[in-house]
Amino acid sequence: MSSREAILARVRAALSDVPADEPARRERERTHLDSHAAGPTLDVLENRLVDYRALVHRVTADRVGAEAAAALARRGARRVVVPPGLPAEWAEPAGAELLADSRRAPLSVRDLDAADGVLTACAVAVAETGTIILDGGPGQGRRALSLVPDYHLCVVRADQVVDGVPQAVRLLDPARPLTWISGPSATSDIELNRVEGVHGPRTLEVLLVEPAP
Repeated sequence: MSSREAILARVRAALSDVPADEPARRERERTHLDSHAAGPTLDVLENRLVDYRALVHRVTADRVGAEAAAALARRGARRVVVPPGLPAEWAEPAGAELLADSRRAPLSVRDLDAADGVLTACAVAVAETGTIILDGGPGQGRRALSLVPDYHLCVVRADQVVDGVPQAVRLLDPARPLTWISGPSATSDIELNRVEGVHGPRTLEVLLVEPAP
C-alpha cells in the first residue's frame, strides 16, 4: 500500500460513522457561505493575509478582470499561466501573454519557472488563519501551477470564505490534491533570517471579491 493509499484509508476509517446525507449537508453549508462571509469575516481574512505579507485588494465582481490586469501591470508580468476553467473575463483584460495549461498539453517545469506568474481561483479560504485552499478544481489547475511561478495572483470570492478550519475541512474532498496557502512561501534558518520563495511563490497577491450589496 502506498503512502497516499494509507492516508486515504485512515480518512475513510475516520469518516465511517458520518451520516449518509453528509454530502447534502456539505452542499447546504456551501450554499450558505455567503451569509457568513460578509463584514468581519472578510476583514479578518484580509488582516491575516496582510500579516503574512500578502498583497490584498478588495474588489467588486464586475472589476475582477480590470483589477487583475492592473495587478499584473504593476508586477510587470508579461507571460502569465492560466489554468483550465478560469473565467475568461478574469484573464482577457490582462494585457499579458496567457500560457494555457491543460491535461493534454501541460506546461513543463521549465515553462512554469520562466513565466512571470500565475492567475488562479480558489476552492475555500479560512479567515481565522488567513489560509487559501486550492483543490485542483476549475480555475485552479494542478499543484505545480501555484508552486513553481514566483508570483501568484489569486481571486477569492466572498462566498468561498469561512471562519475557521473545521468549516473548511467539511467543505473539502480529502481525495483531491489540496494545497493550503498561508501567505507567500517563506522559511527561516537557525538565526531566524527569513527567506522567501524557497518552496513556492515569493509574492502572493489576492483579489478579495466582496459580496454584492
